[in-house]
Amino acid sequence: MEHKLFQEFPPVSSKEWKQKIQFELKGADYNEKLIWESPEGIKVKPFYHKDEFINNISVKTNASQFKITQNIFVHDIPKSNKKALDSLNRGAENIYFTIENDTISITKLMQNLPLEKVIYFFYLPFLSIDFVKQINNFISAKKANIKLIIDTVGQLVKEGNWFENLEKDFSNLNTIASKNSVSFLAIKSGIYQNAGANMVQQLAYTLAHVNEYFNRIDLSVRAESRTTITIEVAIGTNYFFEIAKLRALRILFNTLAKEYNHNFDCHIIATPTKRNKTIYDYNVNMLRTTTECMSAILGGADSIANLPYDALYHKDNEFGDRIARNQLLVLKNESYFDKVNNPADGTYYIETLTEQLAEKALTLFKDIEANGGFITQLIEGTIQRKIKESAEKEQELFDSGKEILLGTNKYPNKNDKMKHNLELFPFVKTNSRKTLITPIIEKRLAEKLEQERLAQE
Repeated sequence: MEHKLFQEFPPVSSKEWKQKIQFELKGADYNEKLIWESPEGIKVKPFYHKDEFINNISVKTNASQFKITQNIFVHDIPKSNKKALDSLNRGAENIYFTIENDTISITKLMQNLPLEKVIYFFYLPFLSIDFVKQINNFISAKKANIKLIIDTVGQLVKEGNWFENLEKDFSNLNTIASKNSVSFLAIKSGIYQNAGANMVQQLAYTLAHVNEYFNRIDLSVRAESRTTITIEVAIGTNYFFEIAKLRALRILFNTLAKEYNHNFDCHIIATPTKRNKTIYDYNVNMLRTTTECMSAILGGADSIANLPYDALYHKDNEFGDRIARNQLLVLKNESYFDKVNNPADGTYYIETLTEQLAEKALTLFKDIEANGGFITQLIEGTIQRKIKESAEKEQELFDSGKEILLGTNKYPNKNDKMKHNLELFPFVKTNSRKTLITPIIEKRLAEKLEQERLAQE
């Protein structure tokens, strides 16, 4: 005999819930006490109910299939090759190579590496048609799964200059698109989060960034191929909002691609943000990156490259890399994150956040396009100004103690010393040079406070 649970309990409407809450408040204002507003202007309610919910969105997230990704900066080819092999043997599933220049031998770098079932990302901070051709030939000969990360607009955003100039850069990209089958287009959008943009801005700027490529590169030759657009995203600490952000990003990308009749896949690489990471009480960084990786998984990131707890102040090291990789291995193999594909479906709160973030980002995107597009607004300085305004608001919250980083501006350990432990300079570096635009600068919230503490050691 089938027994349905809770049949004896009558359903409770949202109106009845609200009346009960207001009774418990004993005269206090419901809106003032229980509703808070996010930096994106989203009013968050104390509860979400089925009878107030209309689901107008649909997003597919293959959460259980996320791949653990290892970042490797290629300077010494034999060492990088050995590190890639070791990482794959110890739990990594994808490799993200940062390739310094076009003198690197792809054959030597990829020697003895498994080519089936592993995606190799090659981030190229330069633009070379010949080098892309070499990689394309290697892929054809070895059947390797390689995706290039080439982002000329991202180069402008970060460095303030093109590789050469707008016309030449896009001419080169069009040549690459027409003469090679390798996936090469990428959006390095993590910089917006790391510089202090709010989530609506991050989504809108990423979408406008994508749109510049859709507008300026002839991708019709790839209509039948399985081309992938790679989007790199930084994940912050606002757990549910970050889940919704990734879901909204996929919806927005698919909506934009449809307008161009593109059927490209969108491959999201997520990495924890640097913005809330600290050099003092650095072990707390592990807690931060764990929840951020959880948001990335539940939000549907395809690949996740964790940030080592000591990445701010230590050079790449085996211990930091191993801990970062193990965090993801525990989430994947011991926390049941590999069991469900769409875990956020039907959660009224996350679904509502997803819809609101997508709508607000789409409105801002349309405004950017109506005012000349993303590159124009970068040249005019509008994007930089808006990010700076958002960053300053968040910095004020941190400085006043309303935004808390445990161990830094709340419960700091006065005996914690770091001056002699810094292998890297963990603060904004000033590099005076002539630039076409003001570059967008990544900056952590704790920098000023940490510099004051270092000076007093």
